[in-house]
Amino acid sequence: MGNSISKKKNKHKEKRLSTSKKSSQSQPQQSKAASSAAASAASPLQSSLPRLEVPSADNENSVNTAQSINSILITSSQHRRNNQQNNSALSALNPDYPVGNAANDNSNEQDTVQAGDAFMGKVEHPQQHKLLAQSDFWPPKKASGQTLDIDNVDNNQLTVSSMNQLTVNSVSSMNMQGITQIDDYIRRLLDAGYATKVPKQLCLKQSEVNAICRVAMDIFLSQPSLLELSAPVKIVGDTHGQYTDLIRLFEMGGFPPTSNYLFLGDYVDRGKQSLENFLLLLCYKIKYPENFFILRGNHESANVTKVYGFYDECKRRLSPKMWRSFVDVFNTLPIAGLVAGKIFCVHGGLSPSLHSMDDIRNIQRPTDVPDYGLLNDLLWADPADIPVDWEDNERGVSYCFGKKVINEFLSKFDLDLVCRAHMVVEDGYQFFNERTLVTVFSAPNYCGEFDNFGAIMSVSEELLCSFELLTPSDHPLAKKN
Repeated sequence: MGNSISKKKNKHKEKRLSTSKKSSQSQPQQSKAASSAAASAASPLQSSLPRLEVPSADNENSVNTAQSINSILITSSQHRRNNQQNNSALSALNPDYPVGNAANDNSNEQDTVQAGDAFMGKVEHPQQHKLLAQSDFWPPKKASGQTLDIDNVDNNQLTVSSMNQLTVNSVSSMNMQGITQIDDYIRRLLDAGYATKVPKQLCLKQSEVNAICRVAMDIFLSQPSLLELSAPVKIVGDTHGQYTDLIRLFEMGGFPPTSNYLFLGDYVDRGKQSLENFLLLLCYKIKYPENFFILRGNHESANVTKVYGFYDECKRRLSPKMWRSFVDVFNTLPIAGLVAGKIFCVHGGLSPSLHSMDDIRNIQRPTDVPDYGLLNDLLWADPADIPVDWEDNERGVSYCFGKKVINEFLSKFDLDLVCRAHMVVEDGYQFFNERTLVTVFSAPNYCGEFDNFGAIMSVSEELLCSFELLTPSDHPLAKKN
């Protein structure tokens, strides 16, 4: 985590808020409904057993939460053909974006781009795309008497691509869906997020946490190291254990499954509730495996969490042994993502060892983060305004990369934008190199020391980028409510 802003600039922030107030007032009703949807969800299959039950593929209940939700995970052309030959029900695919052959980036064997497809160009006027997160719903209040069954949300209410298809058979084949206690776990975790103070003990038992970790690992390993996703999707940067702010982010952007999400890493350390923060994301991943995605950050490693707080939190609020279970999950997380083949998403940055996208696809998991090399760079590298291509990073790990490296990378892989996290930035997002790279940081009022906004980058089906901003919790407009 780099600190690129000065502390406590309230005067500047108040001016920004006044210019965006109109945008912020148009959203509260939707956010409250989304909050109610997630907070009140409960599975009819709840059990008192302190474990997750993974049903068999022929269990009709195994798809009860995903039948009406469209996947954004793109599979390879070869896998699509295999499905067409072997099953009448296809996995989720986006036919309108190119899907490269994993065996050869330059292969002619790929899907064609349809005429009229709108790929994202450079964002010309970021101020026009900026939306201020509403503060009307904070502190959060549970809506009384309002319930919504999030397992049966009408497709018209979901912000997912209508061209994607998710079928009963494709989800059943994963053998991951319909886990009986997951809705209860989500409900308890959300309740903890709305508590007035941090509870001493975690709301889940060790056996329940172990079950969540085990199933999440299976899902992560069933999906590639390089995720290829279709739009629309909301991209979230560092959250660092700021759990109440994570809840605010979901209230702003929509609780799953009303929005698709891609998180860029750094879920633990520094904040007070890293356990709840990471566990809620794992639960959503289990419940919506093809619509909710989380990448690995540099803090998702044994060495870093031993130093920056997560190990101590596990020891204090759960068990020292449970820290190892989380490290095992960290070692299975995917590394990077491609949105519609045009936006490269990663926690840190680029690497001199990255010559082909297959280099990322071929990263074997589970794996620790090495001291140097491709994986280390993807999680640790930073962009910098330097006269050379690469130079040693001031963090003491990996490299800084210059503008020429970014331009050559985008040109080589026919991309429009690099989206990364890893650095606290004052406005919650910051463009670099003529808007060819953007840093997204989603923990407002970071560590209680910085007066920064948190941001979500929303990518529409047309690949237009906009930013939703979350005010620092101690900001005057946040305190008003």
